[in-house]
Amino acid sequence: MMKWIKWLLIGIAALLLLFAAVGLALPSQFRVERSVVIAAPAEKVYPLIASPAEWKRWSAWNRRDPQMQIAYGGPPAGVGARWSWRSETEGNGEMEFTEAVPGERLAYRLSFPELGMQSTGELRIERDGEGVRVSWSNEGDMGGNPVNRWFGLFMDRLVGPDFEAGLGNLKRVAEAA
Repeated sequence: MMKWIKWLLIGIAALLLLFAAVGLALPSQFRVERSVVIAAPAEKVYPLIASPAEWKRWSAWNRRDPQMQIAYGGPPAGVGARWSWRSETEGNGEMEFTEAVPGERLAYRLSFPELGMQSTGELRIERDGEGVRVSWSNEGDMGGNPVNRWFGLFMDRLVGPDFEAGLGNLKRVAEAA
């Protein structure tokens, strides 16, 4: 019986070591990007992304947790506009808009302090026939922690569907306006 336990423990230790070694070999960088074509002009779409208060109308995360506690700071829109949230289901985070080109682009810094994770992203608006194409991207560095690198490996599958849902909601809101 003791021999069996010893081999079991050696096997578990070997698997943990392999998990850590592979994790260290994974890339630390991640990038998620999705886009949607919206049959509305940039002048209708941009205000929906440039104001943190408007995000609750289309963001997948806000829609999943209507009880999310949100605090706004800085100007109401554009560079320096920021918001933070507390949510039982969506986690706690902070976002600040760092660059804004009306009708074209909005860049942001995203932080999840409890996870020690930061990333940057942007929403780009490009003319597309009668409407616009909105592309939403987010990228970051998972650092040297092998567990975080495993998490980064699945970031596109974890966050991508939320981007798709949010962009779909943005499309409905912008086209209805």
